[in-house]
Amino acid sequence: MSWLGDVFEVRLGKPGHGGFCVGRHEGRVVFVRHGLPGELVAATVTEDRGGSFCRADATDIVEASADRIPALCPVSGPGGAGCCDFSHATLPAQRAIKASVLAEQLQRVARIERTVQVEELPETGKGSGWRTRVRLAVDSDGRAGVHRYRSTDVIADLRCPQPVPGALADLTDAQWEPGAELQIAVDGSGARHVVALAPVPVSRTGRASSGRRGAMARRAAANRPRRNDVAIGSGRAREIVAGRTWEVDATGFWQAHRTAAQTYSDVVAQWAAAPEGATGWDLYSGVGVFAARLAEQVGPAGAVRALESSRTAVDDGSTALVDLPQVQLSVGRVERALPELAGEPAVVVIDPPRAGAGRPVVSAIGERGPQRVVHIGCDPASFARDVALYAEHGYELAELRAFDAFPLTHHVECIGLLTR
Repeated sequence: MSWLGDVFEVRLGKPGHGGFCVGRHEGRVVFVRHGLPGELVAATVTEDRGGSFCRADATDIVEASADRIPALCPVSGPGGAGCCDFSHATLPAQRAIKASVLAEQLQRVARIERTVQVEELPETGKGSGWRTRVRLAVDSDGRAGVHRYRSTDVIADLRCPQPVPGALADLTDAQWEPGAELQIAVDGSGARHVVALAPVPVSRTGRASSGRRGAMARRAAANRPRRNDVAIGSGRAREIVAGRTWEVDATGFWQAHRTAAQTYSDVVAQWAAAPEGATGWDLYSGVGVFAARLAEQVGPAGAVRALESSRTAVDDGSTALVDLPQVQLSVGRVERALPELAGEPAVVVIDPPRAGAGRPVVSAIGERGPQRVVHIGCDPASFARDVALYAEHGYELAELRAFDAFPLTHHVECIGLLTR
């Protein structure tokens, strides 16, 4: 019998990966959002597909944690958007939760016992006003908004506290093409760019299924090329990292937190330690922010080989790094092109998407035998899995730093140095 819609009291235990805390009720596991460890809450079941667990929202707090504060986000509470999982917790509590989740993933998946500290990024402030890149949906009435948690429904409410001041100004006053998406970028000079991405045809599976297959179909559709209309700004964002300027497509990838790119670049430069004249690889390189730092280290006599699947990113990166002939940025899917990549690297920098690198990519790196790998990951589970895969090739996690790059959410950025 399904518990969908049932309400019951449950004592919350440790946090789980995904923005919830774990409770138990009548022998079943309950994943409860909007609560905190140790709290007694009234949980309303929001999803129950049978089996050993169900999902719920904490709709009433019976016994509150000392770490609870009034929620900063009015959009993401029970039944709302998925943008701010932990806006009801103090920043230290949020970071402790993320540290606990990362440590648990490393122990369980990679068999590594490690005390984890999640660091604050500069210019985080009180946890709001840090995000410079936002992707919005447009509902059937032409209103901009955000997706309801685990749903394709659009909530036409732009009061999320994450974006930098002014990023979403006046967007609710305009009518947009139904089904479109809006990409908002506030660049390093403070200029705002708003680009409307036209709707794309979604397969019947994407339209009809609310499960994983439907989500995958909708993601695939969203990644296909489509018409872009610049509504505000030039559509070309100007960014500066380590004294070098990039001009990038506002719809392309750039770190969301205003200081993340510089912070990660500095860590990569410190840990890469590429010898002069050596070869370095930058995988999933984007516009080459890390490749630039490797180029500084290997010098004119060295070589940096960078791989990125986005042609636009490679073109923008090649323009920004035109004065560094030792850098070669190439278009290609890393898992396909890596075996043919030239050179024997002394160091590899790799920043894969949320799903991580996976066995084929890690194995290809291990076979080339670099002494150092700097691995960046924005998902604790896939990061821990990749660390375990490196261990199969003789690498150990020599250094680890974790950053609260996404305050108010459950996400955390991990950077590891693997050596052998």
